[in-house]
Amino acid sequence: MTIEDKLDRLAKLKKEAKAGGGEKRIEQQHAKGKLTARERIDLLLDSGSFEELHLFITHRATDFGLAEQQYLGDAVVIGSGRIDGRLVFVYSEDFTVIGGSISEVSSQKICRVMELAVKKGAPVIGLNDSGGARIQEGVVSLGGVGDVLLQNTLCSGVIPQLSVVVGPCAGGAVYGPAITDFVFMVKGISQMYITGPDVVRAVTGEQVSYEELGGAIVHAQKSGVAHFVAEDEPQCFQMVRRLLSFLPQSNMEEPSTIEPTDDPNRTEESLLNLIPSDPNEAYSMNEIIFNVVDNGDFMEVHQHFAPNLVVGFARLNGKPVGIVAQQPAYLAGVIDIDASVKGARFVRFCDAFNIPLVSFVDVPGFMPGIHQEHSGIIRNGAKFIYAYAEATVPKVTVITRKAYGGAYIVMSSKHLRGDINYSWPTAEIAVMGPEGAVNIIFRKDIAESANPDETWRKLVSDYREKFANPYNAASRGYIDDVIDPRVTRPKLIRALEILENPTNSSPLYKKHGNIPL
Repeated sequence: MTIEDKLDRLAKLKKEAKAGGGEKRIEQQHAKGKLTARERIDLLLDSGSFEELHLFITHRATDFGLAEQQYLGDAVVIGSGRIDGRLVFVYSEDFTVIGGSISEVSSQKICRVMELAVKKGAPVIGLNDSGGARIQEGVVSLGGVGDVLLQNTLCSGVIPQLSVVVGPCAGGAVYGPAITDFVFMVKGISQMYITGPDVVRAVTGEQVSYEELGGAIVHAQKSGVAHFVAEDEPQCFQMVRRLLSFLPQSNMEEPSTIEPTDDPNRTEESLLNLIPSDPNEAYSMNEIIFNVVDNGDFMEVHQHFAPNLVVGFARLNGKPVGIVAQQPAYLAGVIDIDASVKGARFVRFCDAFNIPLVSFVDVPGFMPGIHQEHSGIIRNGAKFIYAYAEATVPKVTVITRKAYGGAYIVMSSKHLRGDINYSWPTAEIAVMGPEGAVNIIFRKDIAESANPDETWRKLVSDYREKFANPYNAASRGYIDDVIDPRVTRPKLIRALEILENPTNSSPLYKKHGNIPL
């Protein structure tokens, strides 16, 4: 056989491998409104940058008809490529090949690409479209799923891990995306569930559709599994590319800085009158964020889950920061169980990957009530406290209005190693709001007064004047400066410049702390 013959054979084999499960199954994939594994990679990565690995590998199982279902590359496509010129590693499950099911060799491929990502120090992106472990392979496929979950865990905090669910993701395999840093889902085609509707109906008697059980909206709003939801796959891949622009390649690097196009000394007149004169009136914290960060560019994370807390990525003078803020427009910005978990997870990610934290505070407290207490607000609120206290990245805080009780403490206060803490003149820093404090402290005086209502109003006014302001806290050193709201942006930029490249003191030795999970 001549070299030309061998090259011809190679070309035919590569064409066969890239055909996946064949034209009929590709048509079925398209009929569902879904792209193929390779079409997704082409959309996600810079044009022409994909370098595929393990193109010719096939499964080794021969039972239950699998001997007749041999596909080059099996049910996953792996390799490396570029996004905005930066190296990434990717695996894309191929639903046209035996339903994208995870086999012994496909899990080996996925583990291989993650190992390479760690070795090189680059993000890994998983495109999930699979019915779960391959039933025909029995425990071997389960072992493969376990191997992938181990790699997800070992990679955590070392390289960014992104999961893009663009089809079903079922059974034990759902825990892979759950371990990764961010999960993207697409309306109408993405589903995640431990057991499908048939099993749910058989075990519990509940009637539920795939979408109601584990669709994108359910996981974005209720479970909190999904961090981002897209209308379609092209939009989803653009969101992935945008997110990566804020992140470093690994925990050994700083986030990538871009040339700033927004004046670092810019002041914002609209911030002066944003806080309502009525302390119980709502406003949108997003308006503050948009007006402070570079060019109003803020990528919110977990937008639809626990909206009383806002988290996401932005830039200040071209440098990425993580934003954590209350949302007074929803539940007055109170911290509940979901907000605690959402905030703790985000803070820990930023700390792991050297992204400074900027916190905007307007919080009336932790959510009261029987349901919250019995569901573990103490245990879950402690996660948020632990995350902020443990974080060693630069932490800058701005209190815009209310900062009451334990919720004041958790929000990157000086007591949890906040580095630089600012306050607007509108801030109220106290154990609780003036009305509640007066009702407790002066209950007897009010009851015995000839005019209880007038006495109550005067006491509330006196309490607010004495305690519900930032100056007591500033006199103790808990607030570094009370600032004009209009200069918030330049103040934050200068603070972060001061905190750059710290000389770390040696921490107490420990294997790891015991975060209150």
